Amino acid sequence: MNTTLKSPSLARQLTTSSKPSLLLIGQLQHCQREWDNLHSKYKLLQFRGNRAQFLSSCKFGLFDGTVGLYRTNSITETGHFDHELISTLPRTLKFIGLNGAGYDGMDINALAQRGIKVSNTPGVVAGATADVAMFLILGALRRAMIPLEAIRNGQWKGDTPLGNDPGGKILGIIGMGSIGQALARRAAAFGMKIMYHNRSRLPEEKEGVASYATFDQVLQFSDILSLNLPATPQTHHLISEQEFQKMKDGVVVINTARGSLLDEEALVKALQTGKVSSAGLDVYGNEPRVHPELLNDKRIMILPHIGTTTVETKRNMELLAIQNLENALDREELLTPIPEC
Repeated sequence: MNTTLKSPSLARQLTTSSKPSLLLIGQLQHCQREWDNLHSKYKLLQFRGNRAQFLSSCKFGLFDGTVGLYRTNSITETGHFDHELISTLPRTLKFIGLNGAGYDGMDINALAQRGIKVSNTPGVVAGATADVAMFLILGALRRAMIPLEAIRNGQWKGDTPLGNDPGGKILGIIGMGSIGQALARRAAAFGMKIMYHNRSRLPEEKEGVASYATFDQVLQFSDILSLNLPATPQTHHLISEQEFQKMKDGVVVINTARGSLLDEEALVKALQTGKVSSAGLDVYGNEPRVHPELLNDKRIMILPHIGTTTVETKRNMELLAIQNLENALDREELLTPIPEC
């Protein structure tokens, strides 16, 4: 374990420090300088280790006095922010800056009960994630996994079937936040018609060429269905057997959001019956494990959750998480708070 606090005496010094404290869990890849520059205003702490060590450090009081906490969306250092972990966090903690758009790895109710406010990084991930979604759409329409595997195996085209053009196809987007809107703009450039469903209809200037529809209408009329909404208890298995029955025969399904949105067993059955002709997946219900039927189906464009893995996006995510904490400690307000806290 690597932590800047190594004894109870240092912890006591922290509680009497005139500077508010920030705790970094893990390490930064792109914005270490920006983090280090905060030392003039804040006491900077860092934790490197595993969950058991983090819980022990919290219980031992090594992070007492911490007001803001920077957390990456990886569970490597601490595991999920569940009730057990949240109950051990310093009493002084008021803000968590999450590096990531999705926050399904955090018990939001437990955080809200503690009065801890959370920010995420929604807007800065939109472009990269939408790019991957568009890549999966094109790949699924062209059954690209089949020729990719064939040429690597020395079989040239192999048994590659005829694909389909994106032009004129109806793309149904479930979840029209920043990622859904970015995908709509990209799809429109390929001549696709866009319809969407969201918790509320967007203002006209944000809709662009997209048309608002009910959830069932999007299921019924889409040639391609893309999931672009957060994982919550309400959206768990949002697309399951009943929803597949409402779709067109031969629909294409794309998921770059969270694996829990899609009932994978139901998707396997829909592929077997031909209800779904192909799919594009970047996320899975039990990562890093992938359902073997999905892994082995060459009609599926399959990626290992790389939606935001570009240098530019990762840097912007780190920077926004830092800016959230800085603004919170200076002005008592997060820049991009999640609505539930």
